Amino acid sequence: MEYPPELSKEEEKFLLDNLKDWSIAHGLAVRPAPTFVQPSQDPSGVLASTAPVTLFPSLFPRSCFEEGLAIQKAYNELYSAIARDEKWLQSIVEELVDVDDFVAKLWQTHLAVKDEGYVQDLSLGLFRSDYMVHQDPNKSDSPPGLKQVEFNTIASSFGGLSSHVSALHKFLLTIDAYPSSISSVIKADNLRQSKSASSLAKGLAAAHKAYGPSRTSRPLCVVFVVQDPERNVFDQRHLEYALLEENGVRSFRLPFGETLSHTKLDADRTLVYIPPNSPSTQYEVTTVYFRAGYSPDDYPKEQDWTARQHLEKSRAIKCPSILTHLAGCKKVQQVLATPHSPHLKRFLPESEVAARVLATFAPIYPLDSSEAGREARGLAADPASASRYVLKPQREGGGNNIYRKAIPPFLEKLPETHWPAYILMEMIEPPPLKNAILRNGELQRGGVICELGVYGICLWRDGGGAEQKGEILESWEAGYLLRTKGDQSEEGGVAAGFGAVDSCCLVDG
Repeated sequence: MEYPPELSKEEEKFLLDNLKDWSIAHGLAVRPAPTFVQPSQDPSGVLASTAPVTLFPSLFPRSCFEEGLAIQKAYNELYSAIARDEKWLQSIVEELVDVDDFVAKLWQTHLAVKDEGYVQDLSLGLFRSDYMVHQDPNKSDSPPGLKQVEFNTIASSFGGLSSHVSALHKFLLTIDAYPSSISSVIKADNLRQSKSASSLAKGLAAAHKAYGPSRTSRPLCVVFVVQDPERNVFDQRHLEYALLEENGVRSFRLPFGETLSHTKLDADRTLVYIPPNSPSTQYEVTTVYFRAGYSPDDYPKEQDWTARQHLEKSRAIKCPSILTHLAGCKKVQQVLATPHSPHLKRFLPESEVAARVLATFAPIYPLDSSEAGREARGLAADPASASRYVLKPQREGGGNNIYRKAIPPFLEKLPETHWPAYILMEMIEPPPLKNAILRNGELQRGGVICELGVYGICLWRDGGGAEQKGEILESWEAGYLLRTKGDQSEEGGVAAGFGAVDSCCLVDG
């Protein structure tokens, strides 16, 4: 059976017409890229276009999918424990501060707030653990396994759109937009729906409730700190709407660059938001949800670092706190995943749980002067061995990585003192798949690579500086995202222009 199948012109038109209309009608959309619609053609910023999306749900091994969901609570436990262990995290960050200015500024901001004294001991994580299916290319009969690409602790996007794309594919199945030749594969039982928008909103509502009653008699709210402009606005809006409609919690969007203009701190560091459209009504902020601030590009001025410190030292619950943000550094992933690393059991003392997490790690190496680092430098400098690896900096978002044979010439130009800012990760080898992607009105067909993201909610109380103390108050798996890209593209960021949102059609074997 060919998957996806060839479509006649009439079948393709019927599928595309319904896909495009359903997507816009249900907010499976993005603001158009300036390369697609020039700003002069849309000066008021009113246009939206269908988000990059696959025509068919991609085939995904059921066993790998179920394992990704089942292990998420262990990952919640792992990264909340890392964020609570400041001493251990400091030992990791101190290896980066001289070679990575961004990490250095984040750490300096933490120290400045610590010096004043933190006034909020609750932290919220809206996490996403990203995986690919790995099949040993040297063994044709090897079973598929799940290998982690990265763990996101800040601005884990597409929870809003992923709920809608799984509903879109189910709708297309219901109206017979898919030919009968694949009815044995695409059926309702195999299409796993994602409830990520609702579940992520529930996580924000849990923090909002845990904050407690207003200290100032002002109404309470959650603030989404966002980039401006933001093409991926509808993804975020779905969380805002679910937060209000399903949980009764009011939220506001605050462009990161306007933080100091529209917020203030009371004497006890209660964070107050003053809506510019209605300044006479001020709100007490329970929770700050960062959808900006994860990239150096978000801090063009020194005042932006002042704004981050302003938010961090407030009484509002942060999602994430600056220590949780730092826990998402690729260096942390490398330290946990380097072969024979002793660190994992520090945070996951139950050996069975640690073993399941360990099984999802791909080998990762530092590029420092340690024994593992020297081995990695040899692998990265040789074009033959470098072709099996990817080089990653300490960054979130797509477009930052260096792949395969591009690694040796990149390192030749990079001062060797800056090599420790990167990690070297063995490439995951996914099985070959095909699909069709609709992007900016154009259909692209061919080989694809899929990346499964599993969302997790974790709310915890810090332990007052003591190592690994504190307690987890809430923890659950919060739905999934499937991102799919052409197999000629190494990157997977949807908003960055590389990937498309997709959903899983689960298959056995």
